[in-house]
Amino acid sequence: MRCSEFFIRRATTTTLLITAIAGFGLLSYLSLPVSNLPEVEYPTIYVSAELPGANPDAMAATVATPLESELSRIPGIEGMTSSSTVGSTNITVHFALNRSIDAAAQDVQAAISRAGGTLPTGMPAPPSYSKVNPTDNPIVWLELHSQTMSYEEFSRYATQIVSKQISMVNGVSQVEVYGPERPAIRVQVDPARLAAYGLDLEQVRVALTSNSASLPTGTLYGATRDYSLEAKSPMTTASEFSDLVVAYRQGMPLRLNQVAMVFNSTSNDKRTFWINGQRSVILAVRKQPGANTVEVADAVKAAVRGLIDTLPPGVVFGRVSDDSRIVRDSIAEVDRTLLLTVLLVVLVIFTFLGTLSSTLIASATIPVSILGSFIVMRLLNYTVDMFSMMAVTLSVGFIVDDAIVMIENIVRHREMGKSKMVAALDGANEVGFTVLSMTVSLVAVFLPILFLNGVLGRLLREFAVTISVSVLLSGVSALTLTPMLCSRFLNTEKKDDHWFHRWSERNYVAFETGYRRSLDCVLKHARAVLVVSLVMTAMTVWLFFIVPKSFMPAVDIGGFSGTMESADDNSFAQMIAYGEQVNRELAKTPWMDSNLSGVFAQNQGWLWVNLKNDPHRPNVKTIIADLQNRLDRIPGLKVYLQPADLVDLGENETRSQYSAALSGPNAEDIYRWAPRLKQTLEGVKELTNISTDLQMSAPRVNVDIRRDLAMSLNVDPEKIANTLYDAYGNRRANTITVASQQYDVVLEVAPEYQRDPASLGSIYVASNTGRLVPLSTITTLNQTVAPLTVNHLGQFPSVTFHFDLRPGVSLGAGTDAARRAAARSGLPASMNFTFRGTAAQFQSSLKGLGLLLVIAVMVIYIVLGVLYESFIHPITILSGLPPAAIGALLTLLAFGQDLNLYSFLGIILLIGIVKKNAIIIVDFALAAEREGGMLPEEAIYKGCLQRFRPIMMTTMAALLGAAPIAWGHGVGGEARRPLGIAVVAGLLLSQSLTLYVTPVVYLYLDRFQRRREHAPKEPELAAAER
Repeated sequence: MRCSEFFIRRATTTTLLITAIAGFGLLSYLSLPVSNLPEVEYPTIYVSAELPGANPDAMAATVATPLESELSRIPGIEGMTSSSTVGSTNITVHFALNRSIDAAAQDVQAAISRAGGTLPTGMPAPPSYSKVNPTDNPIVWLELHSQTMSYEEFSRYATQIVSKQISMVNGVSQVEVYGPERPAIRVQVDPARLAAYGLDLEQVRVALTSNSASLPTGTLYGATRDYSLEAKSPMTTASEFSDLVVAYRQGMPLRLNQVAMVFNSTSNDKRTFWINGQRSVILAVRKQPGANTVEVADAVKAAVRGLIDTLPPGVVFGRVSDDSRIVRDSIAEVDRTLLLTVLLVVLVIFTFLGTLSSTLIASATIPVSILGSFIVMRLLNYTVDMFSMMAVTLSVGFIVDDAIVMIENIVRHREMGKSKMVAALDGANEVGFTVLSMTVSLVAVFLPILFLNGVLGRLLREFAVTISVSVLLSGVSALTLTPMLCSRFLNTEKKDDHWFHRWSERNYVAFETGYRRSLDCVLKHARAVLVVSLVMTAMTVWLFFIVPKSFMPAVDIGGFSGTMESADDNSFAQMIAYGEQVNRELAKTPWMDSNLSGVFAQNQGWLWVNLKNDPHRPNVKTIIADLQNRLDRIPGLKVYLQPADLVDLGENETRSQYSAALSGPNAEDIYRWAPRLKQTLEGVKELTNISTDLQMSAPRVNVDIRRDLAMSLNVDPEKIANTLYDAYGNRRANTITVASQQYDVVLEVAPEYQRDPASLGSIYVASNTGRLVPLSTITTLNQTVAPLTVNHLGQFPSVTFHFDLRPGVSLGAGTDAARRAAARSGLPASMNFTFRGTAAQFQSSLKGLGLLLVIAVMVIYIVLGVLYESFIHPITILSGLPPAAIGALLTLLAFGQDLNLYSFLGIILLIGIVKKNAIIIVDFALAAEREGGMLPEEAIYKGCLQRFRPIMMTTMAALLGAAPIAWGHGVGGEARRPLGIAVVAGLLLSQSLTLYVTPVVYLYLDRFQRRREHAPKEPELAAAER
């Protein structure tokens, strides 16, 4: 190939082009956004609907089901779940990754509109929806608390002022406020006092509704000007509502404050949040897609510093969590690994080439390839993240391969006595095709990754593109920059008096002599080597089946989450007490930096703990184990703690690491079979911490209306239901707007009438004649139990099972055991047991990655077949793959590592690296046969010996390039370690065996090909040729 001649003779052109690539690459790097992981847009829409006071069964039947029916008709839906609790339904709709979130939102809005006619008429507002990306977590968590202002006052300040100021920061997309819900005026009626005045709750509700209107009423048309008319009811505060006239008795006004307490509150007072043990308001800051995580976090913190001076007295700002710290630490660790990798690779080059000039020429490929890849990353809107930087780091180990092969061959021509220019021209021409084959076939390894679907494919796409671009640029540099520099600066005079060169050369000669002798022995026993090769191939397949498999390795990112759960019949007040107990235990936790927690239901709460960024801190699992032991001592409360995940797949398993769901058409059957299946799963030795979200023991009071008696007393059944709703449903009697802020007016009975079923005896209902009828007269009460939550999966009732794996059990073994247990339990055919979240992603990725490996080998075979115009030689080149895979898999087993996403990438890399060594040997042997007239035995023997140095150099460069990753130090090191181990171990074994397997396979396949060529031809074919 003479493509290098142009660039060798035009040094100025080559220099300017390479300089341009490096310069634009540096500018691109400086402008790339920084993030922890690649940006994955997972189009998801949350639909929420409220009907205060409605029980979960009613919400599921009358709200969730009609909405799900319409939503299911939208194209591109990959999954839909819903959860109905008291007064609310939340539906999550996951769309395919290629679905436009904006178009999906329009379809969701249309579906909500279609379902409107079938939804309950008493809903205070139509269902709403929001577009979200569940994998895009808040990057900064802030908190506000005050010792002087009431909880409601400073929460209103946080919502109306602070959140709006922070949302204006460049790069911020949304600021979510967690704490009290929107402000409200709460009216708590005393039924006894109300009955004493001959009134019922419905009359109070009507008064609240009709006395707070602000409606346009028309226009006055004058001769010179027009006037718009508006009838106003100026009540906007609690004191104004307190003076509201409800009725007249004996000619005197009866005001609301005579029968009720009226005060400022929130629309939902059954939520509480703590930060570091004190009640606070939490602000979660999300960044815009594509924004720089570090820059946005810094801008938010700068805005907070500017707001501190404007805060009211007694209000304190605090930072709870800053994800940019994780990003900074992980990227900094990858950068340190990259620098160490470069130094080790340069040391390998100097050790083998022995001169400073050749070392610098080969090393020049590194910055060109790396900086050039940043240009493509910038054009494709990629980010500087763990995956892209890991690709850059790994590429250092083999982007110098092409340059090494080129330099080593040019040095060989210089040692023949040729001038620098002639040696560069002849050497580049001789190995140009080899460099091209190595580069193209290595890029071919990563092509199948680009066709992976789902979140996994999106995560790996940056890795595949970045490393492919680096490899392509290394090939271009080796064919242009490297021979040009050799033609001007290559110095072949080695300083033999230098101790380091003498030491390295002495060791290399010893290695080469040992290899020559062993190669002679192997070629004499070629049949045995071939049998060993076939056995290794079979062993590779066997190891792939038996090695433990998982999805993503556990990573300590300095935080953990938890779910608090008490008995189904627990009260909200008791749950608050539990939350305070948990906070006291959290305060005793060593190494804790901050924590936030909250209670959002009568028996449920959550917590999040940030740990100190201290190198001496124990692993997060150790800290969790200590805290879990203390929390388990709280009677009546169960707390589930889990380490935070590096990769959020959008379905957090808050109780345990993994989950599965049982779903079917009949809710009663699901609720009956779920406890049986739970008991079966508890007997599976691979699983632990089995729990479900089935909560069927919540106390419920069924109010049965005695219709005949009610009608005889002129009381409408509908009015009875409305009265109950007024008393206990947290009913919104009105909504008022003040300065663009909306406030609810919430009606309920006083707290002392909300504590037990006996309180219903104090409620009265006005008949159509105005006479008060005790509720106990026209109703009967029956106490029973009912579900606290009704969940749907794909429109069917479902129960979710949460589980962890016992120590030493892989995710693959755990899911297989759970599936077998579900099959043994005798579930009806109408029920489905499916994995969710991480377990589901593992199931799909296992199939995808296995197919990916097969496709990668097929693509390489096709590319090599095209390059060599042969069906046979690609098999020779690929014959070194089984030893590499065996080395990687056996080492994973030895180190107790699973075959996960990262280690699988290591095996993919091995395929590319190992076949490069085989290409170097085979390409030389073919050229020696074709141009030198050598016999195959002589050609392959000479190729093995003459290419031993560049093979050792490329192998050592790749091995030491992956060694810092195998060390796995720093943030995210646990995730990268399996990849490095797979590469290092695979290279060690493959290097030991491939140098012997490749020549043996070459000779056998050459003989096979020759026999086919000289086989007797069929008579018809022979006649046709004559």
